[in-house]
Amino acid sequence: MLPKGILFDLDDTIIAYSSVAEPTWRRICWEFAGRMDSMNPENLFQGIQKVNYWFWSDKDRHKNGRNNMNNARRTIVTQAFQELGIIDLSLALEIADAFSEQREEEVYLFDKAEETLEHLTEQNIRLALMTNGEARKQRNKVQRFNLERFFTSILIEGEMGFGKPEEAVYKRALKEFGLGPDDVWAVGDNLEFDVGAPQKLGIFGIWNDFSRQGLPPGSGIIPDRIIHDISELLE
Repeated sequence: MLPKGILFDLDDTIIAYSSVAEPTWRRICWEFAGRMDSMNPENLFQGIQKVNYWFWSDKDRHKNGRNNMNNARRTIVTQAFQELGIIDLSLALEIADAFSEQREEEVYLFDKAEETLEHLTEQNIRLALMTNGEARKQRNKVQRFNLERFFTSILIEGEMGFGKPEEAVYKRALKEFGLGPDDVWAVGDNLEFDVGAPQKLGIFGIWNDFSRQGLPPGSGIIPDRIIHDISELLE
């Protein structure tokens, strides 16, 4: 049986976000490498990816970075240039800004996502969208794909000043639903934010393993259910 309410993540749950990053970085590195003497585009790409992984692996950098993505990408590419011995740091900013612009253009709705949300709303299930990140970028994605029509509430970290995995955001969603945790599911791709944290409040946690990689070895968070696409919620 479906619940009375569902808390949905946005990126990599409703919208394909991570999957467009690598091809976008590759395309941009190949475009810009010709402007740098003797720079192999693959080396440029790998250098940026190395710093990118380091940057987002830290929780504090992650929180600060996701609330100012353009600046985070400028920091990442600038550091990659320094490690690669590239002097033209103004070009680093140009590359970072090109990625920021093109990545937002490349994101798209997952197959059957819209139909799934439509079906759930037709069943009078209350839906909340809970997404971390800066206000403008996240709100633009919501508006671009006309997602407002599906959700009782839209909770964006950059608009509220707090976000996942803070308890306050889940409690706010429950309050706006007028439901208890036993009547609600949380669905998303981040094990900590979308499964572990809501489970602590008694919410049924569903992990969207969109990349089909399986649980990390020794994961301390065990989802109540694992799906690979939100359309599976209807099965």
